[in-house]
Amino acid sequence: MRVVLSTYGGRGSVEPMVGLAVRLRELGAEVRVCAPPDEEFVDLFAGIGVSPVPVGRPVRPLVASVEPGSTAGLAERAAELIDAQFGTVAATAEGCDALVATGPLPVTAGARSAAEKLGIRYVHASHQPITLPSPHQPPPARRGRPLPPGVTDNRELWETDARNANEMFGTEINTRRAAIGLPPVGNVRDYAFTDRPWLATDPVLSPWPEASGLDVVQTGAWIRPDDRPLPSGLVKFLDAGAPPVYVGFGSTSMGADASTYMARVAVEAIRAQGRRVIVAHGWAGLDLIDDGDDCFAVGEVNQQALFSRVAAVIHHGSAGTTTTAARSGAPQVVVPQGGDQPYWAGRVTDLGIGVAHDGPTPTFASLLAGLETALTTATRARSRVVAATVGTDGAMTAAERLLAEFDPDGRPPHA
Repeated sequence: MRVVLSTYGGRGSVEPMVGLAVRLRELGAEVRVCAPPDEEFVDLFAGIGVSPVPVGRPVRPLVASVEPGSTAGLAERAAELIDAQFGTVAATAEGCDALVATGPLPVTAGARSAAEKLGIRYVHASHQPITLPSPHQPPPARRGRPLPPGVTDNRELWETDARNANEMFGTEINTRRAAIGLPPVGNVRDYAFTDRPWLATDPVLSPWPEASGLDVVQTGAWIRPDDRPLPSGLVKFLDAGAPPVYVGFGSTSMGADASTYMARVAVEAIRAQGRRVIVAHGWAGLDLIDDGDDCFAVGEVNQQALFSRVAAVIHHGSAGTTTTAARSGAPQVVVPQGGDQPYWAGRVTDLGIGVAHDGPTPTFASLLAGLETALTTATRARSRVVAATVGTDGAMTAAERLLAEFDPDGRPPHA
């Protein structure tokens, strides 16, 4: 079976596809990948022996340059991504049997159109649940399209979201569809999602509600297998004392002043608890605030190995970091910056495995309070209990399902 994976976005959109690619290849499938050309993403795929086809602009500088909430350049960026799906992705998918797509709506609607033109199977994959229509939750607001104030009926809000999506992307999608002989679609969002989207999240951490109106296939989270050893300097630091507290904000971008402030507040709050500190640079650019020997800075590192050795994790609340910390049994303090991060912060609180910070900008006092709760015996014990219930290989579940449902040769899934 030949599968093409199409993704665009930050680490949370790209790394899960690495995990799926690994499992598909283990089952004998041929895998092609279309992904952003950021060097770190190219390296991720190179680590599993895959050379991704570059699609779109590098994401990291784009994230750093776009003002939060601004619509400047949005239409142009959407048009570029749609063009890439109809062009580069469609060309890459020639001769394939299935296309799995994740990312923003211009990517997935364009990817399904490419699959439709080629006559191959298509799967929409989401690595968080908040963008999937459900009467149990409101839609997130689209950039430049605030939801109507005062409306509380979720079904009505999702209808508004569908109209907003059509107004933002419908013309671009349908113009390109017409150019290749495809009929127009009336609901771009639902066309991209299909009535059977796949949800690549853990059902303990992120349960999908029944009676949602969508036949959601929840596979579990797609985790990249990572057996890289920790750097020797980091191991030496870990071995030199009690477990430290990790702080990092992943692929969230911050200005220099904000990153300096965030690092200082975090380090001071952790020190006030008598704990050592690991600071992860990430896209936020966090760094050490002094030369104290109780702090250690890391770049790209095996979080699966690291989180099993820390006392707690302070982070932004991405799906990937939340899941990795939960699997490791590390208590969490989530400081959500936007997107789906408030959702994951809420899940951490609901499960009793940590604390959700109120708002994106902590003070010393607010972060200290959150850390005090995360480091209690009760939270640590609960984190270990939940860790034992979190799935370990949603990517294999997804790969087996893909082959079982879509393999033209009818081969059974891997035993």
